[in-house]
Amino acid sequence: MNKVVLITGASRGIGARIAEIFAKNEFSVVINYNSSQKEAKNIEKKLKEKYNANILIIKADISKEIEVKNMIDQTIRRFGRIDVLVNNAGVAIDKDFQDRTITDFQNTFEVNVYGTFLVSKYVSTHMLKQKKGKIINISSTNGIDTLYPTSIDYDASKSAVISLTKNMALEFAPYINVNAVAPGWVNTDMNKKLPKDFLDLEKENILLKRFAKLEEIAKAVFFLANEKSGYINGEIVRVDGGMLL
Repeated sequence: MNKVVLITGASRGIGARIAEIFAKNEFSVVINYNSSQKEAKNIEKKLKEKYNANILIIKADISKEIEVKNMIDQTIRRFGRIDVLVNNAGVAIDKDFQDRTITDFQNTFEVNVYGTFLVSKYVSTHMLKQKKGKIINISSTNGIDTLYPTSIDYDASKSAVISLTKNMALEFAPYINVNAVAPGWVNTDMNKKLPKDFLDLEKENILLKRFAKLEEIAKAVFFLANEKSGYINGEIVRVDGGMLL
């Protein structure tokens, strides 16, 4: 029987590429989305045609507990197990510091932090019964030391994800490995919309002089999900091209 991975926010961008690498490696893949139904169905079609993968797409707002519970229940009814969880779903909206509102903070934390907690909580109950599982959270270098006041709520939420990662590694030991990937700049459609002069300046601060490809983030996630990383737990893996240096 194929292993099962649940990926939140998997209809596009990094999440879609993560879904593809798992499908390529013969996982059954659960693709969660909230509003991008068309993109989710396109990914489902692509992965079925290209890899003959077993795909389940589920609409769920991960900030809503009842929707999370329903998503996990659907997954268990279909596959009977969850071996890997990738908490990828997240929101980010750049806005000047003085224009930022408490509602902006609430919306960001509801998805990036509460959602990560809720999905992990309900998935972990099944992993603990299996006495085995992998949880990979997607944080960001913004949550460590790459700071932008225009994304202050996003940065704070990604720091919180790092704290969640370490606490959950402690809580779920010794049966579930919990780690996080912290990407730096990535070639996403969202980032391509930023001013070119700003992006060029950011690339100069990276040793490799370029942004990460989507598959480079996906490969780091897949490494943490397979047996080769069995002794890695509670860690934050930077994938930033040497920007720290």
